Amino acid sequence: MKQIFSSTAAIAIVASLGSAAFAAGEHRLVLTSEAGDRESPVGKAMTSWAEKIAEKSDGRIRVDVFFQGELGGQQELFDQFVRGNVDMMITWPQTSYDQRMSVMFTPYLVMGWDDAIESYSEGGWVSEVVQPIYKDMGLHYFGPFPEGFGGIATKGAYATSFEEAQGMKVRSQPIFPLPQTVQAMGFQAVPIDWSEVYTSIQTGVVDGDSSNVIYWDVEYFGDQLDYFVQSSHNFSTFYLLMNEGSWSVLDEEDQGILTEAASAVISAQFEAARAEDEKWIKTAQERGMDYIVPSPEQKSAWVERVRAEVWPQIEEVVGAEIMDKVRANASTPE
Repeated sequence: MKQIFSSTAAIAIVASLGSAAFAAGEHRLVLTSEAGDRESPVGKAMTSWAEKIAEKSDGRIRVDVFFQGELGGQQELFDQFVRGNVDMMITWPQTSYDQRMSVMFTPYLVMGWDDAIESYSEGGWVSEVVQPIYKDMGLHYFGPFPEGFGGIATKGAYATSFEEAQGMKVRSQPIFPLPQTVQAMGFQAVPIDWSEVYTSIQTGVVDGDSSNVIYWDVEYFGDQLDYFVQSSHNFSTFYLLMNEGSWSVLDEEDQGILTEAASAVISAQFEAARAEDEKWIKTAQERGMDYIVPSPEQKSAWVERVRAEVWPQIEEVVGAEIMDKVRANASTPE
């Protein structure tokens, strides 16, 4: 019989891994993510990062990888990460410890793939904004893991305007300002944790999902959803991070190994993300999901409304200095 542990028990077991005695120069680290099974892009990236670290260290550094749901829910897992019970994560930005991280969810920040790649790549202006925030949270920043542009996935009906969205309930990640963004687009935003999304769509609590790239809606909820509207109101990216305490105990050579391995994973994802997104758009259509791209006029109307309503709310949270950088660098609507 398969043994099942509670998330609290699982975290305790994981924490004990790092306390075992090892020979000089040996380390055992825990890497996880709140979303993505073994075969997902994030899951494959975690496996790749762990394997590259083992290879580059000749096995001295062992990385134990845990996939979606194996160590607990989204917020619980991030709490354990900040405490140092989890060493490394590929994770979405979390705002629970520093509200300035809300800037990473600024709607309509970038407008197309070329702009996104330039803005989010190493040395890009987005990394210059986010790295100091993570440092203040006690986390070491390696870089972004871009997915693509989010949309609105629904069953039974769809909307490409504020007016059409009235009365439609969609799940939103419970992270400011994503619910506020979806609300400004005309939908009724219902914040729901990732682990409860399928049941919520299945039982009619919500009419669909929002702000994810099409992969998640096709692969995890595809049998429940009929439409994916490519609103592109957010650019979805995870980040490769490490607890600062776990990082600081490594010597310079081992820090270099982890950084080099992370850079390889990040570079591969930048090359693959656009093609991966296009692959899942095609997959969605092959499986019977309608893929809808709003007209330039429809998108411009959403951009104007959302920026006017949500950006001032973000500035109240992150401060004028950060939002000045956003306004100076954000894409100009076509």
